[in-house]
Amino acid sequence: MVDICNARVIKGVLPSRQLKLVLAWCVIHQDELMQNWELSKDGKPLNGISPLI
Repeated sequence: MVDICNARVIKGVLPSRQLKLVLAWCVIHQDELMQNWELSKDGKPLNGISPLI
């Protein structure tokens, strides 16, 4: 589980390389992730978010 606001893991473990990629993606797309979080709380469909390339 990743804390979107602080871009840090709060539960679980990932290998170092994958963790760095996930956290980088989280920082880049923080606004989009927060928008999707709000949509999900209202049961609305989520917006697509580009992968880290």
